[in-house]
Amino acid sequence: MPNMNRSSLRARRTWEHGTVAALVCIGFSVVFLVLVGRQETNMAEDRATAGWDRVLPLIKLGHLPAVLPDSTADKTQAIQVLNGRGRVVAATRQLAGKPPIATLRQTGGGVRTQQTLCSPAGLKGCMTVLLFKVYSQPDGIWLIDVAAPVVPWYGNTTVLLLAIGASLLMTAMTTAWAFRAVGMDFAPVEAIRTELAEITATGLHRRVPVPKYQEIRSLAETANDTLDRLEGAYQQLRRFTSDASHDLRSPVTAMRIQVEEALMYPDDTDWPQAMTAVLAGIDRLQAIVTDLLTLDRLDANAPLTREPTDLTQLVSAELDRRTPGMQIVKDLHDNVVITCDRLRITRLLANLLDNAERHATSQIRVTLRADTVRADGSTATLEVIDDGAGIPAEHREKVFDRFTRLDTSRNRDAGGTGLGLPIARQIAQAHQGTLTVQDSERGARLVLRLPVCDPSPCH
Repeated sequence: MPNMNRSSLRARRTWEHGTVAALVCIGFSVVFLVLVGRQETNMAEDRATAGWDRVLPLIKLGHLPAVLPDSTADKTQAIQVLNGRGRVVAATRQLAGKPPIATLRQTGGGVRTQQTLCSPAGLKGCMTVLLFKVYSQPDGIWLIDVAAPVVPWYGNTTVLLLAIGASLLMTAMTTAWAFRAVGMDFAPVEAIRTELAEITATGLHRRVPVPKYQEIRSLAETANDTLDRLEGAYQQLRRFTSDASHDLRSPVTAMRIQVEEALMYPDDTDWPQAMTAVLAGIDRLQAIVTDLLTLDRLDANAPLTREPTDLTQLVSAELDRRTPGMQIVKDLHDNVVITCDRLRITRLLANLLDNAERHATSQIRVTLRADTVRADGSTATLEVIDDGAGIPAEHREKVFDRFTRLDTSRNRDAGGTGLGLPIARQIAQAHQGTLTVQDSERGARLVLRLPVCDPSPCH
């Protein structure tokens, strides 16, 4: 059943249309009744004049009866004839033997005057009395008083009831039409609401219907776009959860097997070696959990602690702390200053270098320069290039998916958690930068771009 409480838009619109229709009908009805009332008043005056025309010849010819016949046109009309001395000499049946109905006499030179009298002598109710003068009589001026019930402003009761009935009918029809029309207009909204209410985590493939109305179409398309993003995020979350559970389960299983085997054969177990293996598993678990927590903070858009930072010094310090187990070729321009969160940018650099060390054959090349490649200013460009197997062009975006493994050269045994590059890209994006894989003659070439801050205003 449609919601018709006070907060219902459908109820408000129906009430507004019904109110407007009622006011319009009342206005037209009042005008119509006033016109009808005026017409009825004019007709009543015409009938009174006709009564005067009917009696006047009788006076002139001297054939005036004491009781005048009733008017065939208006049975409610009452007539009195008064002679020059003010005595009633003739009257219709209802005024026979009654005193004059009008005591006020016209003293001017006009032939006709009109009065409205309530309960005049011999009659009930308010009456409109027309007084006509008859001249050239031997004993003075005679008067013909013609009385008829006062015509109300609306004409008559039949017309009033007709106007009220028509107004009520039109108001009811308009209200019903408005209720139905508004209901039809909001039917697509109700369909969207119903569909959204039925969508659950197992039915994210469902979409709301798109109506033909442009305004509601935009709402439906926006809802469907949101559902698309929600479904994509949910699928990504499922894949992430599945991969994360596998990555967490693998070292736990390996440690359990090692501990169980050591307990089964305690005398034959090399305990230092076994504990070393267990400790390696714990380190891997710790690394995975740390990366997951970092991703959680990045996903939650945790605020950055920004400060002007010399990126050249930051990169140089990160390279210097690396174990010299591989040749590192560096080409770093001086005074490349950015505004950043130092801890997160340090984590980004560490992830890039860790990734390069795991997959390089013998050499890593690191370059840093300031380029004018952005419309709104210069950009710090950092390139980390290894001489390993490289990344195929069709997989250059896939490596930034969480827990992604492309081939055996980049498997879980390589020491990574599968989260380093996704974390690095999210940190770059949080700093309004980019991290991509670019073409390279050999190996993988990861390119980081961050907006540069001029040294003078930054300090």
